[in-house]
Amino acid sequence: MTSLDKSAFTPHALRESVLNEVHARPFTPLTQPVLVIRFAFMAKGDSPAVDRASLTAFCAQHGALPPEPGVKHHQVDLGPVRLRFEQHSEFATLTWIWSPPAGAGPRRFGAIAPELQALIAALPQAGELLVAVKLEVENAADPVARAEEIFDKSSLAIVAIKGSAGAVASDFRLDDDGFTRILVCADGPTPERLGALVQRVLELETYRTLALLGLPAALALAPDVDRIERRLVEVLAEMQGAQSFKLNNHLLRELTELEALLERGATGSLFRFGASRAYYDLVQARLAVIEGEPIAPYSSWSSFLARRTAPAMRTCNALEGRQSNLSLKLARAADLLRTRVNVELEQQNRDLLRSMNERTKLQLRLQSTVEGLSVAAIGYYVVSLFGYLAKGAHDSGLPVEPTLATAAFVPVAIALIWFTTHQIRKRHLKEDHEAEKTEHE
Repeated sequence: MTSLDKSAFTPHALRESVLNEVHARPFTPLTQPVLVIRFAFMAKGDSPAVDRASLTAFCAQHGALPPEPGVKHHQVDLGPVRLRFEQHSEFATLTWIWSPPAGAGPRRFGAIAPELQALIAALPQAGELLVAVKLEVENAADPVARAEEIFDKSSLAIVAIKGSAGAVASDFRLDDDGFTRILVCADGPTPERLGALVQRVLELETYRTLALLGLPAALALAPDVDRIERRLVEVLAEMQGAQSFKLNNHLLRELTELEALLERGATGSLFRFGASRAYYDLVQARLAVIEGEPIAPYSSWSSFLARRTAPAMRTCNALEGRQSNLSLKLARAADLLRTRVNVELEQQNRDLLRSMNERTKLQLRLQSTVEGLSVAAIGYYVVSLFGYLAKGAHDSGLPVEPTLATAAFVPVAIALIWFTTHQIRKRHLKEDHEAEKTEHE
């Protein structure tokens, strides 16, 4: 049987990367007992490149393969310690997995072995630390009693593992070293299932913390939103009694400044609120996979987080909704006020044009008067010149009476001068009319 020739098809440029995404972050098989330390560092500026360079140098120092360029996941085996590096769009995680040596005696829950402490200290990170988790997997016969020994009972949340024997417990408080502690009691899962469970629990705690980043942003923006809402009500009240153009223009400028202030805050928080919603959805998805039946008398993880995380998310969503509604109200108020200002401007322009028309009429009347006087003055000079000619002709012996000839020439001169002036003015008006017609076209 011949195989299909795939070269006959043109593959999509992103086909390989899209298909390989499902294998980008595989689960690490684990066997209990095991201690897992996770750090999540926020990406800021060039910190991702610095962190990757630090990891490359760390691998070279310990004789391990460095991460390939562009790879978002890398695992380093260092004897009893394994390191998982994962780079996300907004943060990067370092997960240290340490298996106690066989025959090791009892130790305090979450105690970090000296060799693991040395390795953690040898890999500094440039990003800001946000998440620090200690997760320990034990095979405790009584998970509830073991959890009560470790955690604060007043905030203890414990739940059975879905589809498996065991429980997951935490009080979500920080210990003396600044870590959130999680206990996983699993009874006989395969290494692959245990690895998947641990990774999902760590992701749940990581995404829970990232989701809450939207709350400080909402609390910081709330006073500005409150002030803009109050001022908008005041501006609308002032608009009702505002009659002068100066006052309306002042209110319009103030509305524009309020709108700019609101949009600046909304634009800055747009990504944060959207990311918080996405992280919260991931938390709910991880809870749905992990949680089985609740263990009385303690809260399940869902109910515990719902009492504390859900209100924060509602605060973010409520503020985002207020920003959106307030933006629409500001836009409508500004449009209304802008319309009023434009109407007042048109009225002022109309009055100005009317005044200009009246001035033009007065100028035309004055011009007509001046033209009449000009005709008389020019006629006087022309007639005077003609009188000199008539006297000269009379003195030279020609049969011309200067006084009669001058008197007879007066109407002729006035008529000629008026006709000439009228033709000149008519030609100028025609040229102006043609120029205006050309401009309109």
